[in-house]
Amino acid sequence: MIIDQITDQPLIQATRFVLRPLRRSDAGAVGLHMGDERVARATTNIAHPLPPGATEALVARALAVDRKKDVWVIDGSQEDQREVLGVVSLNRLDRDQSQLAYWVVPGLWNSGIASEAVNALIKANPQNNHEVFAEVFQDNAASARVLTNAGFQYLGDAESHSVARGANVPTWTYIRKMG
Repeated sequence: MIIDQITDQPLIQATRFVLRPLRRSDAGAVGLHMGDERVARATTNIAHPLPPGATEALVARALAVDRKKDVWVIDGSQEDQREVLGVVSLNRLDRDQSQLAYWVVPGLWNSGIASEAVNALIKANPQNNHEVFAEVFQDNAASARVLTNAGFQYLGDAESHSVARGANVPTWTYIRKMG
C-alpha cells in the first residue's frame, strides 16, 4: 500500500532547513538533481543517465507503508531557500541499526548543508537506533569529513558497486554509536 504523506516519520528541525518526509510533489526537483552526474557518481544506487521512472519509483518506495528506508528531503523553503536542497535517508538493518545515506545539490556542496542534515538526523534518532553505519567513496573526502564531524568512527576499508560508475569503488566504512 502506498500513501500520499508519511505520518509515522517525523519532521526534524535544523537551523537552516527542515528534514521532512519525501512526498509525491518532490519527484520533479529530486529527479532533476538525481539526474546530475555529480550526484549519481557520489552514490551507490543512482544510475546515470537516470532512467525514466527512477524518481517515481524512489517516491513510491519512500511512501510505502511497509518500507525499510525512511527518506527525508532537506527542505530550505522556510528560510527562502530551495525546497529541495538534498536528500538524507536511513535504511533499517537488524538489531536497531540503520545505514545512513545522503546527497546534496551540487551548487550547495561545501556549504555545511550535509553536515547540518546528518547532525540533525543523528540528534533526533527517529528510528531509535543503537548504531548507524555509513560509507563513502574514498575519492569523496568531503563526505568523510561530514561523517567524522558528526561523531562517526572509521571502521575500515571496503568497496561498493556504483551504478553510475559501472564499477566497484573503494569505500571507507563508518559507525556512529548512539546514546
